Amino acid sequence: MKDIRNDIAACTLCAERFAATETAHAPRPVVWFAPGARILIAGQAPGMRVHQSGRPFTDPSGDRLRDWLGLDEDTFYDRRRVAIVPMAFCFPGYDAKGSDLPPPPICAETWRDAAMRMLEKVDLTLVIGGYAMRYHLGRKRPVTEAVQAWRSHGEELFVLPHPSWRNTGWLKKNPWFEREVLPRLRARVAEVLA
Repeated sequence: MKDIRNDIAACTLCAERFAATETAHAPRPVVWFAPGARILIAGQAPGMRVHQSGRPFTDPSGDRLRDWLGLDEDTFYDRRRVAIVPMAFCFPGYDAKGSDLPPPPICAETWRDAAMRMLEKVDLTLVIGGYAMRYHLGRKRPVTEAVQAWRSHGEELFVLPHPSWRNTGWLKKNPWFEREVLPRLRARVAEVLA
C-alpha cells in the first residue's frame, strides 16, 4: 500500500480553478490522517480558516464537533486515532456572492480511494455533508432523513449534520439529535478509542 499523503500535500491539480475564484487562492491541501486511525471523519472540504491554519476544524464548528464526539483537542487531532478526510483536501474558494464553492470532483476522483485504502483499521465513520453521503452511502439523501436513520447504519457509521453555526436552527428543530444520537455517538467513539 503506497503512502500517498505527501503526494496529496503537493497536489496542485486545481491551481487554475482556485485562481479563478473570488478568493484567487493557491491550493493548500490539508492532509490529516495516518494508517491505523480508528475513526474517520468524512466531510466536504476545508473552509477558509482551515486553509489559513492548515489544521482541520479550527473554528467554532470544530468546537461543536469535538463536543458531539466527547473528545478533547489532543485526541481529536491525533492522526493515528482520528482521520479527517474530506471529499476535497483544499478550500474550494468562494463564489461572487461569498458562498463556499462545492468540492471539485477531481480531488475525490484522484485521491479518495487511495486514502481509504490507507485507512484499513477504521471502525467508525462519521459522514458530514451531501458529497460525503453520496460517496459513503452510495447516494445523497436529505440531511434530516439520513441522520434520523442512524440506527439503520449499524455501529460503524453515523451521518451527522454539519456542526456549523448555520445549522443551529436545524438542531433546535430536531431535539432528538442531541437526546438520542449524541449519547450513542459519544459512547461508540469511546468504545472505538478504548
